[in-house]
Amino acid sequence: MNRILITMVFLSIASCALFAPQEPVIELLNKHKIATNSGTVQGQFASYNNDSSPASTVVSWRDIPYAQPPVGELRWRAPRALQTPEALIEAKGDIACVQPAAEYGGASAANGESVVGTEDCLYLDISAPEDFNKTNYPVMFWIHGGGNTTGTKNYYDFTKLVESQKVIVVTINYRLGALGWFTHPAIQGLQAGVDGLDGLDSTSNFGTLDIIQALQWVQDNIAQFGGDANNVTIFGESAGGHNVYTMLASPLAKGLFHKAIAQSGYTISNSLANAYNDKATNSYVTKGSWQVVEDLLVKQQGSSQQSYSTEELRRLLKYADAREFIGLYNRGDKIDYIPLTTADGIVIPQEGLLAALADPQYAKDIPVISGANKDEVTLWLGLHRYFIDVGYPLTKLLPPRMTIKDPELYSFWVRVRSQAWKARGVDEPLDALELAGYDNLYAYRFDWDDQVKSFFADFPNIIGAAHGTDISFVTGDFKYGPITSYIYPEGAERDQMQRTIMNIWGDFSQSATPDKSLPFRWQAYNSADKAYVHLDKDEFLALDFETQSLDSLLERVVANNAASHAEKCILVWETLINIGDADIPRYKAWNNGQCAKFDARAEQDKIAAELIRQYGTSSVL
Repeated sequence: MNRILITMVFLSIASCALFAPQEPVIELLNKHKIATNSGTVQGQFASYNNDSSPASTVVSWRDIPYAQPPVGELRWRAPRALQTPEALIEAKGDIACVQPAAEYGGASAANGESVVGTEDCLYLDISAPEDFNKTNYPVMFWIHGGGNTTGTKNYYDFTKLVESQKVIVVTINYRLGALGWFTHPAIQGLQAGVDGLDGLDSTSNFGTLDIIQALQWVQDNIAQFGGDANNVTIFGESAGGHNVYTMLASPLAKGLFHKAIAQSGYTISNSLANAYNDKATNSYVTKGSWQVVEDLLVKQQGSSQQSYSTEELRRLLKYADAREFIGLYNRGDKIDYIPLTTADGIVIPQEGLLAALADPQYAKDIPVISGANKDEVTLWLGLHRYFIDVGYPLTKLLPPRMTIKDPELYSFWVRVRSQAWKARGVDEPLDALELAGYDNLYAYRFDWDDQVKSFFADFPNIIGAAHGTDISFVTGDFKYGPITSYIYPEGAERDQMQRTIMNIWGDFSQSATPDKSLPFRWQAYNSADKAYVHLDKDEFLALDFETQSLDSLLERVVANNAASHAEKCILVWETLINIGDADIPRYKAWNNGQCAKFDARAEQDKIAAELIRQYGTSSVL
């Protein structure tokens, strides 16, 4: 093991997609040409990147355009159907929407760029069993995560899921960052009702519309690939799970899918006012669109946006360099902007995402699985120098040793915030769906934390069942080189866990029955007993009932002796502003107003600045 190896481990964690699968070797299949409304697409055999592995029985079709490139005047407009189908669609290689460079989980930079990708990125991939033309297979539609800021359609390899479960998997790109979610009068105010799209151009949720457009493409074309257009399951992790919730809430997505799985999703959404944040009047918004436009104009023109007419601003924004624009949201090693679904009254009802989930008029009345991971936040806390010490006890020729500074504080922080993720990201949306009339609701907690403890890092405690560690068990792809032995140790337990989760996802997509392969009945979720399944190795695989409410978690913070007053306020702040809608009044009222005058965000910035002064960065990387 060397320094590069340990760096790879933790870079993987930071990207919200822990480990990069290797690209499959592709063997051309001339016989599998399919005509679609996008053009004719050539089938390819997908095989494993290991000569000793058996040949794959999966056919893939790659880089199929599902909309016109959203460039120029089509930037910040609803996706347009292709006007002229291609005679033969050619694979284009790695296609990424414009995003901050990230080697793991997103698009890496070849020449050290901080921002990569292209606006011409609205493409999808399809993987199907080799005998796709002989039956109607269930369709699983994957929405990648990455904070709606990073990620690509081809980052994960679903070949094994397709093989083992006999399903068709569709993966998509969608617009990211401020190119996908953007609110400004110069955009929405001048685009209402154009081109007969019933006002869709005046939305703020362009990335959401991309997902809806891709789902419509699936409805129109998937039968040619052997897929059942009447049996489509949407699934996604992190921001992908969030986008699953937006599909459930949006009136525009009705009838486009029939089951849903949200992995580590969240339901926080923005008002139009907060998304714009005129003159930065709301101090709780890190960087609204008003501020980024101001930064762009000061940088490019040396003047404020108030010096321009609305039409002039529209032209400047439409034709600004996309990479430069996205780069304005980066601040050192921190991204100031995580796109939130906006309650624009067009794509998402004005009452907001969570409230829309509870409204019967938007209900899809379909089976839904929702879950979170036991140690969600170790993905971030395990990389933070506030909690983690980095040293070289032997020699700097070896990798650094990572140790937890205060195990009691770290454990408490992880427990509260991870349990809060389940309370706000699983229980709250499922409670809302129950109110809307859904009755086939299922909850889980992913508990697998069987990493190998190393001299260089206590992986089970630093990482555990972290955010994103569940994805590899869904895909079945563990080909990550030597670090696999630390994070996903080979053996019967890993194999069993893989079979369990793949069977659940596959059975659910087939027949909406998640417990077909389980040794017990998976009781449906309801707000009274909050039943959920521990997804773990066989000896711990079990049905349980949630006892931790958000109120009880906040009471635990009051009683805790390991955390200082400032740490408690920051912990409560993070609990109440993330995952679900920000509850500022509740934060200020907590523990008889103990944090009412404490600016948690300013304190976090102060801590980060001190760590940067000491170590050059607040991250362990």
